[in-house]
Amino acid sequence: MTTPLAGTARAARTTTRLLATRAGEDPDRAAVVVDGVGTLTFGAWEARSDAVARGLLERGLAAGDRVGLLFGGRGWIDFAVAYCAVHKAGGVAVPLSDRFPPAELAFMLSDCAASGVIHERGVRPPPGGPRAWTVDDLENGPGGPVGVEGSEGSLAQILYTSGTTGRPKGVAATHGNLTFGCAFSGRRRPLAHSRHFLHAFPVGTNAAQTMLINALDAEASALTLPLFTPARFGKLIESQRVGTVFAVPTMAGELLKAGIHERYDLSSVRLFGSTAAALPPPVAVALGEVFTNAVIVNYYTSTEAAPAQLTMIFDPARPTSVGRPASPGDIRIAGEGGEPLPAGETGEVWLRSPTAPRAYYGDRQAGTAVFRGHWIRMGDVGHLDGEGYLHLVDRDQDIIKSGAFKISTMKIEAALHEHPEVSDAAVFGTPHAGLGTQVVAAIVSSASLSLREVRAFLAPRLAEHELPRRVLILDSLPKNAGGKVVKRELRERVLSSADS
Repeated sequence: MTTPLAGTARAARTTTRLLATRAGEDPDRAAVVVDGVGTLTFGAWEARSDAVARGLLERGLAAGDRVGLLFGGRGWIDFAVAYCAVHKAGGVAVPLSDRFPPAELAFMLSDCAASGVIHERGVRPPPGGPRAWTVDDLENGPGGPVGVEGSEGSLAQILYTSGTTGRPKGVAATHGNLTFGCAFSGRRRPLAHSRHFLHAFPVGTNAAQTMLINALDAEASALTLPLFTPARFGKLIESQRVGTVFAVPTMAGELLKAGIHERYDLSSVRLFGSTAAALPPPVAVALGEVFTNAVIVNYYTSTEAAPAQLTMIFDPARPTSVGRPASPGDIRIAGEGGEPLPAGETGEVWLRSPTAPRAYYGDRQAGTAVFRGHWIRMGDVGHLDGEGYLHLVDRDQDIIKSGAFKISTMKIEAALHEHPEVSDAAVFGTPHAGLGTQVVAAIVSSASLSLREVRAFLAPRLAEHELPRRVLILDSLPKNAGGKVVKRELRERVLSSADS
């Protein structure tokens, strides 16, 4: 539902109101900078999104219509413009990455019944889909405010999950959910210690959407690059004196493997934030040794749970913890029957949203297992220690049940990361006649490590039943657009090789 801007007693907390605030306060300030492409100021963001919103309305966009936003790394500026334009026209933004396969894109657009697609020039939407335009197509014409704004409770965004274990699900968020905690005035803006915050997250991921809201809200300008490479990332840190860096653990591993600290000055970085997955302790330790002036922070959330999250400054005394909430009542460890478990006992992890929670778009049945009031099931298994810190055991679907044991793949992966010749690792289970499931490790290494050598290295660190029974040495691990390892593909590779 949309409401006219005129006559409202209180300005709604929406993305469009947040942009209007920044454009009024800092019209010439850089909001989004894409290395080698260009810069978007807050004033230009406001004016251009007005023009694109008008173009959408002229083409018949109605309140609540879903609009796919299909962009790659070079298109971050037009993506930001299109995102706010859809909201200004009363629509719902559906961010999509050009890295998604065509069949997956077609499914997402069909699943949310998109009325149209705004796409980056040179990026083709899947055939047979809804109407498609570029930002240039829509921006031609008079600008000026369109006079429509969503309410805090109106649907603003549908973001699809990574689909690492099955078909992606659309996670719906309201304006109030997206802008929770944002500063609608110039006081106390986040990341004030930094002129730029740097990331390389692809459009269509939860991490990227967090960066977009940061661009609207933070004191620092968002700096990104069309394609992540460790060398270009390190060069930007040095040349722009970047104070804040955001990455996923796999990117962190690539930065370390490339030895960027040997070629670039990283002393400007004060905060290195890791998200999307738990940061392996050996990687966190190594990051601290490379980014010597930075605190290393792990952010624990999910597409479904945001803005609920835990943050943890890496603490060698608690290497496996992902943090604790400001209020102990915002986290729950539940047993199989849903009953709360005391500290020390392992169960399912639930977080409580501090604002209007998200939901699965058009899929109530799937949502009942994940969303219960303000509580969100994280899909992880873990326990709380005596001081309320959360320690993850594993993803629920990744736990290996082998013989009489339940085995944590995260624990084995952390141990593998301690090996000096291992730059990345993923552990999963495959069927075994005697054990039910056997442990398999996929490793990225420049050395030809044998199964015997890997087991010998792990033997002092793990129990006998946790040692891999099979090892794959790969050039890289299969990952989705968000940088998460797709273990399903690794498992299928092992099974197909066994059948051949």
